[in-house]
Amino acid sequence: MSNSDYTIPKEFDGNSTWKFLISEFKPKGKWLTPFNIISMPIMFLGLVLIIIRFWKGLGSVTNLTQEVPWGLWIGFDVVTGVAFAGGAYVLTFMVYILNMKKYHSIVRITVLNGFLAYVFYAGALLLDLGRPWNVINPIIGNSFGTSSVLFLVAWHFLLYMIAQLIEFSPAIAEWLGARRARKILSGMTIAAVIFGITLSTLHQSGLGALYLMAKDKIHPLWYSEFIPVMFFVSSIFAGLSMVIFEGSISHKVFSNHISEKNHHAQNRILSGLSKICAGTMFAYFFLQLLVFIHGQRWDLLKTPMGYWFILEMLGFVLFPMILFFISYRTNKTLLIKVAAILTMLGVIMNRLNVTVIGFRWDATIRYVPTWMEIVVTLAVIFTEIWIFRWVVNRLPVLRESPAWVKEEK
Repeated sequence: MSNSDYTIPKEFDGNSTWKFLISEFKPKGKWLTPFNIISMPIMFLGLVLIIIRFWKGLGSVTNLTQEVPWGLWIGFDVVTGVAFAGGAYVLTFMVYILNMKKYHSIVRITVLNGFLAYVFYAGALLLDLGRPWNVINPIIGNSFGTSSVLFLVAWHFLLYMIAQLIEFSPAIAEWLGARRARKILSGMTIAAVIFGITLSTLHQSGLGALYLMAKDKIHPLWYSEFIPVMFFVSSIFAGLSMVIFEGSISHKVFSNHISEKNHHAQNRILSGLSKICAGTMFAYFFLQLLVFIHGQRWDLLKTPMGYWFILEMLGFVLFPMILFFISYRTNKTLLIKVAAILTMLGVIMNRLNVTVIGFRWDATIRYVPTWMEIVVTLAVIFTEIWIFRWVVNRLPVLRESPAWVKEEK
């Protein structure tokens, strides 16, 4: 499909709009691709396991206990996933607040990725709740729990998803040819961005604040009163690393949607993001060093968990930080992509160290996720990718907006 090879329905023409929507939901392209062959069985098995989980309870598919009530679905799907979704609030801040126009071409796909991430990770949160029907309680005022950090996180998740939907909604209006709706929604973008950035800075740190109450359960090398600050700072380079990683793949997979101008701008965008990643990773590493020195934890470095901590800090923070700096100075795109992958691995390692690996590390029987928990996690990720691909192939996310949008400006 070329950059302009799609049809927009007439504005508010009911018949043509329905025909258009029906045609859009029809499959496009090849079905028997390697990704589809791998992902479809996992998604189907994941659906079966989710049904079993809600039918027979958490114990039927997980190794969760009263002592370890949060496992892989919280540690990876929610806590780690939300960090990777941080690219949306960082990019919108850079483009709409700091007026850094060179990143404008990747804003929509970044916001889309962030929105889908929050929707699916909120869904993953439901899987982990023993009584999932109570998830609505903080919203409707039943057992509000205003003294709990979870109350804050619940409201932030809901409001931020709404803010991101508003930010992305002009693309939906362009897809449907709704000119008046598009004009109204575009006027709401700046307010939604400001609101979304405020929410993000709070709930990124709020997820870390959840673990402040678990001082005796988290390994001392990963616990400190500054966990909320660390979670917030790391969400910046985690989100931008995901933007680099996802953007590099999208640039190849959806190359026919991207204009020649944006093709040429790709390397310049990656170089700019690598500079920001290097700076924020330096701040994060310096803060971690201060916390470590202040806590006087030198003796813990000689333990197996200490070696693991050194690997995380030197191998997946300091090393990719140096790679980001070198790649920015030398303008080597491949090096930027390698640094982004290492950074993402480091963020996964850190979040899992706090939530799973370093949680109740001294227990006689340690929590280890079942194969069913892993399959459900993969199913959630694959389903998100399927929807992401469907949206990018149909809406003006990477392709240019319709001609009538430019005429109205």
